[in-house]
Amino acid sequence: MTDAKFTQGSTLSHIIYMSSTGAIGLTCLFLVDLLDLFYLSLLGEQHLAAAVGYAGTVAFFTTSISIGLSISMGALVSKALGQGKRESARSYVTNISIVTIFVSLIIMLLTWFNIEYLLALLGAKGETLRLGTVYLQILVPSMPLMSVAMALGASLRAVGDGKLSMLSTIGGGIVNAILDPIFIFTLSMGIEGAAIASVLSRCAVFALAFYGVYSKHKLLSSWYIDSFKAQLPFIMAIALPAMLTNIATPIGNAFVTRSIAEFGDSFMAGYATINRILPVAFGMIFALSGAIGPILGQNYGAKLIPRVRQSLKDALWFCCGYVVVVSLLLFLIEDYLISAFNLTGDAVEVVTLFCRLLAFTFIFNGMMFIANASFNNLGKPKYSTWFNMGKATLGTIPFVLVGAEIAGVKGILIGQAVGSVFFGIASIMLAFKLIKQKECETDRDKEFANKLTKVTEVTEVTKVTEVTEVTNGTEIIRVAEMPEIATTSTVNALSSECSQFGMYNEEYDSKGSNLLLADNDNNAKP
Repeated sequence: MTDAKFTQGSTLSHIIYMSSTGAIGLTCLFLVDLLDLFYLSLLGEQHLAAAVGYAGTVAFFTTSISIGLSISMGALVSKALGQGKRESARSYVTNISIVTIFVSLIIMLLTWFNIEYLLALLGAKGETLRLGTVYLQILVPSMPLMSVAMALGASLRAVGDGKLSMLSTIGGGIVNAILDPIFIFTLSMGIEGAAIASVLSRCAVFALAFYGVYSKHKLLSSWYIDSFKAQLPFIMAIALPAMLTNIATPIGNAFVTRSIAEFGDSFMAGYATINRILPVAFGMIFALSGAIGPILGQNYGAKLIPRVRQSLKDALWFCCGYVVVVSLLLFLIEDYLISAFNLTGDAVEVVTLFCRLLAFTFIFNGMMFIANASFNNLGKPKYSTWFNMGKATLGTIPFVLVGAEIAGVKGILIGQAVGSVFFGIASIMLAFKLIKQKECETDRDKEFANKLTKVTEVTEVTKVTEVTEVTNGTEIIRVAEMPEIATTSTVNALSSECSQFGMYNEEYDSKGSNLLLADNDNNAKP
């Protein structure tokens, strides 16, 4: 049984299955974050919700780095499996896990020692700043554990085991959902209790993902320094741009957060609420970006470019349909959401705008998710970096500044959405263009291989032994010795394949058949 299960069957079925299993797990974790906010809102203190909003922006930054590292895991492992190189895939799992631990430890330490400064930079003040600091001081040290868990989950998706990857995140969500009310209410720990529950949840995710990788699929190999050195350039070629790509989004969000903070904690509480609702509502789209990666990677590794293109088309249609349906649902339950989170005043305006308008524009964010997955798995991770950095700067800052001047907080959020429209469309167009380029390269490689096979058949007969006397009537015919033809001298690596074979044919005609004719002419008579 092959590990490259995505190279066969319906691409749409693979996308739906992988997205669904991924979405269930992700939504479970996002739902727990939403429950955190819900439980804290029951305490009746609005600055608690604002503190979680600020802390969430910093936590999103660290999580985005982890996502970047997991992208390299999914891309390299799925491609190796698509090529039938299981041992190489196992080696990648081990080496990427080590890189993930090292990088996440550094980021964790840098973040932990600067928590208060980062929150103040975002606009947190007074009691809100203090509560956000307490929350992150507990949560941030668990970053390396969560980073490795995410990378291991990506390796499970790469082998097609989306179910176990899903179960690991569901397990973490269940742990958090059980412990949240116990720590927050029963033990009266408030925001500290919410943070501790999240840490224990991350431990559960890691334990389940590690079981799947180590025990079930046996994807971890022994560690060798030579293998690590050999694979590190390939790992960083994807991981570094992917990390920069994912850092761009929280940078853009940080600018939006800072802009909204100037209008007060009430607006900030509303923004924190939609930031918790959004990933729950669109968990399927967040999962889609991770689900399509292994599908693209395996088919690209197997040189099945038409399936790569079809996968991209199916993912795009799936994204559009899902966002429209969920956005309509949010429009219908708008009042219920406002009531459930005890929102009042300015916070209500923010949530209303999201449910009535902004949710529909998530289609364009989905386009960028799909395009970035294509770039990362088709050997162009820098494209993802450029687009995400562009969206976080050119697609966010000017639109937010103009929007703030025109319509305050509403203008800020609308401006952010408008920027995503331009970059979403541009990124998906480039993704299809890249697939077309890869298809042309594959066709040329196949054509070259076919011609080279024919050339090899010719060059194997390179020598004809001399026949001294063959009597044909009264004439004696001598067959000349044919010189060897070296393909290395006739193929110019700097020219196109067509030119190379044209040169070969000319040289063969001049050195081969022309020489034989000349020799026969000279030796036609005794």
